[in-house]
Amino acid sequence: MIDLRSDTVTKPSPEMYEAMANAEVGDDVYGDDPTINELEELVAGTLGFEAGLFVTSGTQSNFTSVLTHCGRGDEYIIGESYHIYKSEAVGTAALGGVIPQTVPVLEDGSIDIDAAMGKVKSDDMHFPRTKLLCLENTYNGKPLSPDYMKRATSAAKKHKLHSHLDGARLMNAAIANRCTPKELASSFDTVSLCLSKGLGAPVGSVLVGKKDFINEARRVRKMLGGGMRQAGILAACGVVAIKNQVDRLIQDHALAARLASELAQIPDVETEPQGANTNMVFIKVKQEYRAPLQNFLKQEGVLIGGRPPTFRLVLHRDIQEGDVNKTVASIAKFFRENT
Repeated sequence: MIDLRSDTVTKPSPEMYEAMANAEVGDDVYGDDPTINELEELVAGTLGFEAGLFVTSGTQSNFTSVLTHCGRGDEYIIGESYHIYKSEAVGTAALGGVIPQTVPVLEDGSIDIDAAMGKVKSDDMHFPRTKLLCLENTYNGKPLSPDYMKRATSAAKKHKLHSHLDGARLMNAAIANRCTPKELASSFDTVSLCLSKGLGAPVGSVLVGKKDFINEARRVRKMLGGGMRQAGILAACGVVAIKNQVDRLIQDHALAARLASELAQIPDVETEPQGANTNMVFIKVKQEYRAPLQNFLKQEGVLIGGRPPTFRLVLHRDIQEGDVNKTVASIAKFFRENT
């Protein structure tokens, strides 16, 4: 099966299985798991931070960060369709009592910095205290630039806000910008990096920040039920991912660009004007073809996903050039037979 629903569907590589089998482990709640310690130090160093915290998922990483930055009744500023607000069940508000203040997301995946700073409340006992700015990179496959990252965090500092980056696919953003991950990340107070998307590990994210912040975040992680024991068998895959999988993302981007270009040649398929910036391709078809196309492709051995009116096709380590050929041919076949 050619699974293009997400890069979260990747299976561990043989190297990861070997690393899991040979991982040195200990009790991480006591700080005794050497493989987790190695992963946390590796990610923190890669992104330019003092310390890291291994957590179960990107959602837990973002949630832990927001709850560490903010208290109940505080608020954070975020793009209205960013993942933390739209796709994490609004846990920050429901469970943490921290209120999101949203601003529109622009076509390129950014938010207007002036508009965001215009949401900052004055110091008045009647108002919630604005504590945090949250950004996302990449957003729907669109990479934000190092310059934008620095301008946004600089504005946040001027308004006495902390800043958090949901960098679930930060490595894709770095590849697309032809820069180091550190250039995109280090101006933030905290960053979340996901290991289980394009990097191909089966589980986990790492939250990075200053040592004092991470010490407090470790307490919040425990509160959320995220304390793990001999989880070095999972962290071992993350070490492999950071050391050996980042440059491989170039292949995903190249295949996505090719897929977007070839799908654009099919008259009944509308692709995003800018094509594939990283590893995602977004297409639209007429509503009457949406369900039939998805069902037809499943019969052809191709899985695609996305929320109406858009399909999202995500390239990842388990997708090869032949899979792209098959996907294009199957979509073209559907429209030949149905239009």
